[in-house]
Amino acid sequence: MTEALVELRRVTINFDNRPVVDQVDLRVQRGDIITIIGPNGAGKTTLIKAVLGIQPISDGALTMAQGLTIGYVPQHLTLESTLPLSVKRFMLLSGRSHQECREALAKTGVDHLLDASVHHLSGGEKQRLLLARALARRPDLLVLDEPAQGVDINGQAALYDLIRNLRDDLNCGVIMISHDLHLVMAATDKVICLNQHVCCSGYPADISHDPAFIETFGRPVAESLAVYHHRHNHSHDLHGDVVSGDHDDAHGECSHAHH
Repeated sequence: MTEALVELRRVTINFDNRPVVDQVDLRVQRGDIITIIGPNGAGKTTLIKAVLGIQPISDGALTMAQGLTIGYVPQHLTLESTLPLSVKRFMLLSGRSHQECREALAKTGVDHLLDASVHHLSGGEKQRLLLARALARRPDLLVLDEPAQGVDINGQAALYDLIRNLRDDLNCGVIMISHDLHLVMAATDKVICLNQHVCCSGYPADISHDPAFIETFGRPVAESLAVYHHRHNHSHDLHGDVVSGDHDDAHGECSHAHH
């Protein structure tokens, strides 16, 4: 069996003697994209903090590959609004060289914003900047907390395509947190449904009809949303607009979900 980048075995994390994460198993190898979904308060962020090494576990075992480098993309970029800060300066604060920063920005498609103010970036541009900062570390494992937060639906499709491409390019593992299965259906290899414990896990299309998923989230994804896998016959700009390819087909296929 291929060595795991990170492995959790029956991990429990207690707050005030109450388990917020209860006997969770998780194994991530190179090339994996694993998405953890669950309602608010399910323990998703707590579990991720344990992987990042900033949340002690109460029971179980957590092991990491020797010399593992993790790139972390937080849910939000919070900066003091009165502090002038360019994209270039923000990247250099990571401690990486100018060349490494420039290459990382190019990989996420925002190197043309090098001199722009971070405060003036769109939601999609900010997420790509945060992703570039994580990539500058040349990580073995990417950890993303709600990476599509604040990005419109077509921008989300482009962002998830980018994450898959980066996984291929870096041959890294990816752990993502999401609260919506339909947003990551086409972007992930495996889904873990968490509600303190692992309710169910497996391939995305199977999870949506699992009785445990339906009990937690109310109804199958297919009954509440029209879910489409994103086709690669066109491309988007940073704001999600189609810029090349078959526009007629893109209109029906590039949205992952319609209410």
